[in-house]
Amino acid sequence: MGYPLYRPRRLRESPLLRRMVRETRLSVDDLIYPLFAIHGRGHREPIPSMPGQSRLTVDELVKEAKDAASMGIPAVLLFGLPATKDPRGSEAYAEDGVVQQAVRAIKETIPDLLVITDVCLCQYTSHGHCGIVEDGRVRNDATLDLLARVALSHVEAGADIVAPSDMMDGRVGAIREALDESGFQETPIMSYSAKYASSFYGPFRDAADSAPQFGDRRSYQMDPANGSEAIREVGLDMDEGADIIMVKPALPYLDVIARVKQEFGLPLAAYSVSGEYAMVKAAAQLGWLEEDRVVMELLTAIKRAGADLVITYFAKDAVRLLERERHRL
Repeated sequence: MGYPLYRPRRLRESPLLRRMVRETRLSVDDLIYPLFAIHGRGHREPIPSMPGQSRLTVDELVKEAKDAASMGIPAVLLFGLPATKDPRGSEAYAEDGVVQQAVRAIKETIPDLLVITDVCLCQYTSHGHCGIVEDGRVRNDATLDLLARVALSHVEAGADIVAPSDMMDGRVGAIREALDESGFQETPIMSYSAKYASSFYGPFRDAADSAPQFGDRRSYQMDPANGSEAIREVGLDMDEGADIIMVKPALPYLDVIARVKQEFGLPLAAYSVSGEYAMVKAAAQLGWLEEDRVVMELLTAIKRAGADLVITYFAKDAVRLLERERHRL
């Protein structure tokens, strides 16, 4: 015979049939929407390197969170910009810190929305590093108590999940112990387990004003050349009590997402970071690609690689596109 008996195109001709045999399905339930909180009231500060995203005062952030919840997005991830910075990042764990205020406001207004808080010090420290700096070096063990204090302050304010992103060794265990001792045994930890020292964080550092004032973060974030190390990092966080594990960034590390998913059974999040968002936005503005189709392809690829949850600045756009596709078919 001139052709094979099995012709893959038979399952591609009909839009409905393509939909029925689709292997990977992106859903609104997969999405987590990151938001940036600032002090003040009634103000939105557009982020130039992240078109469509803004730093939000707490009242405006609540409006944005309410809008996301009305679209069915189940969770937001909060980052904060402090009023003042100091070497220890003290606003990160202050009762009246901007994230703590935002958590309380969201839970009062939208109690069913899951609030996840980023636990780190880089936005809050005057030196811009993710830990305590002594003699020009970031000190791992000296940082753990502060990170646990930050996480506890977020949970006391009402956070549903805490997400340590600092990449200090042992921080998941320190946070788990602090939460358990304070009666928060049921609060999950979503750990940035495999967080790479990536060049894709530039727009985020503009948004969060978190660029280091000296050196870089390669001494505690992972080498982009390493894959097996990610497996070791995830295993350590699991042993310390992580409930959800994360790979960050997402798109340049799809192979890592796939390996982690195959190796471990815990829910896996992937963070489609600011640089991924900014590249798509910039190319679309120049007319070099079709934004809507690229967004869906990008997010579907992250899901196909093995992510259960996708943290993305495109979350609201993705919901609209999913709804449009549902009505079209």
